[in-house]
Amino acid sequence: MAMKEVEVRVRTIASRPASLVGVALVHQAFRPPKWDSSDAGPLHLAADEPRGGRRADVPVLRAIGLFKNSASHRRVDFEDPTEAAEVVLLADLLMRLLNKIPPR
Repeated sequence: MAMKEVEVRVRTIASRPASLVGVALVHQAFRPPKWDSSDAGPLHLAADEPRGGRRADVPVLRAIGLFKNSASHRRVDFEDPTEAAEVVLLADLLMRLLNKIPPR
């Protein structure tokens, strides 16, 4: 459920439709430009950002793919309570990072 909130936050700040979900949403929101900055995703960081920062979509993409998508399609029971807590903490971190993205 925590990763669902990350997905909702990405959708909201990227102004994407509710029909766009999961990994496809993250790809579109953080899409790097093909030719110029006008075709970049709304959450893609500018070229003047540090190189590592420009791939900010990677942790969001992996988290959505690993933890949100599986829970959307079937019941996921964490046998290890520490692992379950860490997923919530990861979602919290991602939310805080998303909240730092300046408006475009």
